[in-house]
Amino acid sequence: MSTDPLTAEVSARICTHMNDDHTDAVAAYARHYGGVASPQKAKMLSIESESMILEVDGATVRIPFDHKLTDSEDAHRTLVGMLRSMPKSVG
Repeated sequence: MSTDPLTAEVSARICTHMNDDHTDAVAAYARHYGGVASPQKAKMLSIESESMILEVDGATVRIPFDHKLTDSEDAHRTLVGMLRSMPKSVG
């Protein structure tokens, strides 16, 4: 993955990839970090420097990051790290 500033275009690219290829991970973020017990439909709407925004079963869920993201590579590492830190039964 190239290192690009975290612009709206980069956010859209990340979200498209996550929604097309990693729907299970998006649902896991909603469950573990968003506190949604049983998400039926979860979609990543945007990645901002301080949080990710999901739409979960029609509601907007903001999940903060543990640091301010600097670029696309940082976003990738952070999303992967968040997924890996979940208990196996969640992710």
